[in-house]
Amino acid sequence: MGNGTATADLDVALEKHRTELTGYCYRMLGSSFEAEDAVQDTLVRAWRSYEKFEGRSSLRSWLYRIATNVCLDMLTAGNKRARPMDLTASTPLARAALSPRPDNTWLEPMPDARVLPTVEDPAEAAVAKESVRLAFMAALQQLPPKQRAVLILREVLAWKASEVAELLGTSVASVNSALQRARATLAERADAGPEGAVSDPLDEEQQKLLERYVQAFEGYDMTALTALLHEDAIMTMPPFDLWLRGTADITGFMTTIGASCAGSRLLPVRANGLPGFAHYKPDPENGGFSPWAVQILEISDGRITGFHCFLDTQRWFPLFDLPLHLEAEADEIEKGV
Repeated sequence: MGNGTATADLDVALEKHRTELTGYCYRMLGSSFEAEDAVQDTLVRAWRSYEKFEGRSSLRSWLYRIATNVCLDMLTAGNKRARPMDLTASTPLARAALSPRPDNTWLEPMPDARVLPTVEDPAEAAVAKESVRLAFMAALQQLPPKQRAVLILREVLAWKASEVAELLGTSVASVNSALQRARATLAERADAGPEGAVSDPLDEEQQKLLERYVQAFEGYDMTALTALLHEDAIMTMPPFDLWLRGTADITGFMTTIGASCAGSRLLPVRANGLPGFAHYKPDPENGGFSPWAVQILEISDGRITGFHCFLDTQRWFPLFDLPLHLEAEADEIEKGV
């Protein structure tokens, strides 16, 4: 086989693992962009040291070992990404102030397609989705890096303790002990369990709830929106650390500080194993609509319990392959909307 063919074959073999490795690095790091950087670094390292790969383990196990080392190196800075409610108490609307924090503070959203490989087994697919949901991701970020790796490999990817021990260069006993400690930490966090309320695919009731949400939001109908929100619903808006709890504060915010979002358009997206929307608001200067946020919704018992608006559109819209402008439709132009 010519060297060029071997190189091309290796590229194809490595590339096959990109999505699942991105999912792994994303769970480890809590950042979409850092995860993609970590995977790129992993594949470059694998490519460079492929002659040393003796085939004692599978190519997949070897790639996970490299990816784990890359992530552990990146995590030595000690940064734990978080959601606004992990950092501060909720703010009453009367005291609402929009103060941003640096990008590396926040847990970042991720399109499903970049981190969830296609699998045949529905149970396996469900576990993969639950393990990228925002609440679970936020809980993972509280674990020390090694425990985080053990929990993801054992519980999400269903590796055996002996395989994890070999990957981390440690003993089965220490893997089991790290897993126990990680489980105990997660058990203390009430919101870390699977938000089992979101079925996959969405059931008819959940589909209807989302349709009603789009109507209420695009119509900026606060009465209709209140009916869809759980009374303790949470709204977050990274990079701002402000977060709001309860329908009165959320709708109050939307009609005051957020009033320019009236007349918006929502396009569906899939992010973090949850339903979401690309939110475009009217653009008075250029006509049509300009990007405002990627919204990710949490649903429980037929109500929306959380809506999380990621506002850094220059980063998120390209990541989700979303256009940076929407034209007004002909009927809207006629009506002068």
